[in-house]
Amino acid sequence: MESSHLSFLYSKIALSIKVAAILIIVLAIYYQDLTLIANEATQNEVMSYILAIPILFIYILYRKRKMIRAAISFETLRTSKEAAASSNQITGAVLYKKPPAYFNQIVGTLVCLTAFLLYWHGSYTFYPLEYHMISLPIFISGIILAMFNTETLKALAFPIALLIFLTPPPLEILNALGSTLSTISSESAYTILKVIGLPVTLTAQYGNPVIMLTKPNSSPIAFTVDVACAGLYSLIGFTVFATFIAYITKAKFPKKAMIFLAGIPLMFTLNIARVIIIVVIGNQYGKETAFQAFHLLGGWSLILIGSILLTTMSEKIFKIQLFTTKQKTTPCNCCSPNQSPRPNFCIGCGRLLNLTNIKLTKRDSGKIFVLVLSAILILNIQVPVFALTEGPVKLNIQTLSGEQTTKKMLPEIPGYTIMFYHRDKIFEEQAKQDASLIYTYYSNDTSKKTIWAVIELAKTRASMHPWEVCLITWQIAHGYQPQVRELGQRDIHVLENPPITARFFSFKDLRSDLIQVILYWYESSFFNTGSSMEREYTKISFVAFAKTPEDVPSVEDQLLPFGKAMVDHWLPIKSWSLVALLISQNGMVLIAITMTVLALALTYQTIKNQKQKNLNLKAYNKLVSEQEKLILQAVHKAAEESKSTGNAIAKVYQKLTGKNIETKLLLEELGRAEEAGFMKRDIGSQDDEPVLVWKTQIPFFKPSELPNLLGRLSHISFKSKQLKTI
Repeated sequence: MESSHLSFLYSKIALSIKVAAILIIVLAIYYQDLTLIANEATQNEVMSYILAIPILFIYILYRKRKMIRAAISFETLRTSKEAAASSNQITGAVLYKKPPAYFNQIVGTLVCLTAFLLYWHGSYTFYPLEYHMISLPIFISGIILAMFNTETLKALAFPIALLIFLTPPPLEILNALGSTLSTISSESAYTILKVIGLPVTLTAQYGNPVIMLTKPNSSPIAFTVDVACAGLYSLIGFTVFATFIAYITKAKFPKKAMIFLAGIPLMFTLNIARVIIIVVIGNQYGKETAFQAFHLLGGWSLILIGSILLTTMSEKIFKIQLFTTKQKTTPCNCCSPNQSPRPNFCIGCGRLLNLTNIKLTKRDSGKIFVLVLSAILILNIQVPVFALTEGPVKLNIQTLSGEQTTKKMLPEIPGYTIMFYHRDKIFEEQAKQDASLIYTYYSNDTSKKTIWAVIELAKTRASMHPWEVCLITWQIAHGYQPQVRELGQRDIHVLENPPITARFFSFKDLRSDLIQVILYWYESSFFNTGSSMEREYTKISFVAFAKTPEDVPSVEDQLLPFGKAMVDHWLPIKSWSLVALLISQNGMVLIAITMTVLALALTYQTIKNQKQKNLNLKAYNKLVSEQEKLILQAVHKAAEESKSTGNAIAKVYQKLTGKNIETKLLLEELGRAEEAGFMKRDIGSQDDEPVLVWKTQIPFFKPSELPNLLGRLSHISFKSKQLKTI
């Protein structure tokens, strides 16, 4: 008993070391990105749904804990010498003649390398955070495959895929989708409100639909259905929950997809109902009460209501069981509690009976050492997601105005005089920014253009929209023809080390025919907020005018020195190493090479497996008896119909032959077929519980060919020694 307890304790320690190594490495490499995402989620309503992802992630891991634990130990089952038990015993162990090859480690390393290259290439682009978060699930997949095995990666596939939702959604898509939703929501709500007799009219203001409520003897109340009121933020968050609900339901994939798709119109309908309720409350109790109801029924409240309704629909309408309930299991003669030694899996029903102890082998220690060493090397050349600069740290954001801030905020340019122009507090409130400052560079030399400098400060990156989104995408999304025509845009590095990527954007104002050229980029700096020093995201823009589209390149050449002078003035804190620069600059080429090698490795392994199956088929046709072929066919058909457990195989065998087969005999035949390489044992999932299943390693014929094949069967028994070379 004491020996068993010590083995269990050692197993927990070994598993904890492996898991801790993975967590520490992932958090160390992605700490900056995860911190930025957490900041966006807490400060920005559109990304608040991200706060729920860690909770859902942890719940799924807890739900699948047995499946994950069994998958991790499956490698031990395959290679354990203790598994070589007598064929007269039902051990539930796997009898493989050779230890597994290093194919998983090779593929896992290539996947990690691909994620690493994507990460560094993204740092050299205009969208570093988005690239970094896309690489996160790729990196985790690779490191799990390298540390454990394919079965573990399969068990963790859904929670890893859920991390995709950590990527900030593109503003262009949000604006387009939000505009469509606001238009349909406002028109639908307006129609229903007119039917029930409320005095409403539908107009538009600043590109947003407005439901105007006109009550007798009172001033009209305007209900603007903008992106927030259209339910876009709630819909994004609900998409995460709908994906989660569809996953945990006990149904096959088509029904899961049905549940997910049903959630989208459900959420849209709920938002229309919310708009109607708010207008009705405004008609009965006034504007203030209506706006209080808006905040009460928005965001997470709407997501919660939608999730409850979707789960109810799944169970009542689609007749799909959502949560796993304990059911009466059919007694299994193979699950003997007095069996010694106690098997890991029941050979009959496939249930998990006893977890295999996990060992920390020399090979595992080597993997951990290599991963930790690689992480240390990455951290030594890692840089901030957005270039971190010293900036004008002594300036107080609350008092940023007047000429006293000019020299600290902007660099002096020979031949130009800097002048503070305006602080746009109205725009700050609308965009949820801490500061929006406008300066001018003017010269007495008429040959030199006046340059406008715009500096925006905010606690979140989402509060500072790209120029092309504000001027074009937003207008199109709200049903308006843009008042500007884009002439071109391109990315350029205003500083090579550390690389700061800026964007040139030029457009023509269709109302005034003026042509503007803008150079802008993002940084992060520390500012005095009055009570403490806080990190602020900064959008820096330099603007000039061109006479004709042909003059745009020359204006860009005039703006570029201002950008470079500004970067030098704010002084980036950390430079990149030569290795980091080379990797980032050649990121796409290196990614293509790595993915090509990965594709070749997977193709090689696929061809190798197919050749082995073809050899198995030849031996199957020559060396296997009629009964043994029927058993193999029963395994194949059981796998097609459901889980191919021992009991399921016995039932299919009975259907094929009309005869029962003893469990002991079935086990002996399966064991010999496994030793011969005709089949293997695997772990299946049944309601996130591990189940031992059998899989054939023969490319089987179609079921319609079975009668002809049975007529040609020879009565030759297994010859294991001759099959070892197959």
